[in-house]
Amino acid sequence: MQKHHYLKSIPFIVVSRHSFTGNDFAKIVSMLQKTGLVDDFYALPADWEQIGNRIEFLSLHKASAKPASDDEEFAGYVKMPMAKRIFDIIFSFIALIVFGPLMLLIALAIKLESKGPVLYKSKRAGAGYRIFNFYKFRSMTQAADKELNSLSHLNQYAPTNEEQQAPGNNTSFVKISNDPRVTRVGWFIRKTSLDELPQLINVLKGDMSVVGNRPLPLYEAQQLTRDIWAKRFLAPAGITGLWQVTKRGKANMSAEERIQLDNDYAQNCSFKLDLLIILKTFPAMLQKEEV
Repeated sequence: MQKHHYLKSIPFIVVSRHSFTGNDFAKIVSMLQKTGLVDDFYALPADWEQIGNRIEFLSLHKASAKPASDDEEFAGYVKMPMAKRIFDIIFSFIALIVFGPLMLLIALAIKLESKGPVLYKSKRAGAGYRIFNFYKFRSMTQAADKELNSLSHLNQYAPTNEEQQAPGNNTSFVKISNDPRVTRVGWFIRKTSLDELPQLINVLKGDMSVVGNRPLPLYEAQQLTRDIWAKRFLAPAGITGLWQVTKRGKANMSAEERIQLDNDYAQNCSFKLDLLIILKTFPAMLQKEEV
């Protein structure tokens, strides 16, 4: 099917009758995508309208995609420009050398304050819904993921009562102000954006770019498969991006604004825009509001 000229342009989606936990779901999606045969995976109960929109989206972009070589790893039909990749390799390599001593100090501080690993690793969906292991310095308690559901009412992007009544209007982002799960060291490295430094490893590996749309946790990415939202996944995943620098000076940003900014970057991304975003990132790191 993958080698057939016509069949490989047809979206192939698996819908399971069984439900899965977050970790099991991530493993299954990762395994299926690595085969290069499956474009997406859903578990019942599923939103059939959403699946229909996803099929339409995949049909358009698979039809226009350039054929990949047989041994090329499936990457969602999104290719990074060569100049951007070269810049990413040079930038991340130099940055890891420069910030290496600081990263060791942060790792020591995290280890001394609380139990658990120094790095927080999670499955994220990047360009073309490609799933990879995403790295950050751990800034929360070890059981932070298990406590997320009990704190959902504090989510900044939670829909209002009016929005909740609208069909299919579930929030796609999670951000909790004054999150009680954050440690003291975690508060500092988040405020200074130092928790993002391990993502330089992701950039060097080719999982991400320096500039792009933020890679999303799978439970967030699942809700962004509708055609009006899925454009964001046509751009590379990045450490910093358009919505992070635009956030500066704004008290709040809605989920819709974030999605629109992500789509805008995907449509207009260029090396010149990337350099402009990098220049704006440093002052944005000093803002009071976390992004």
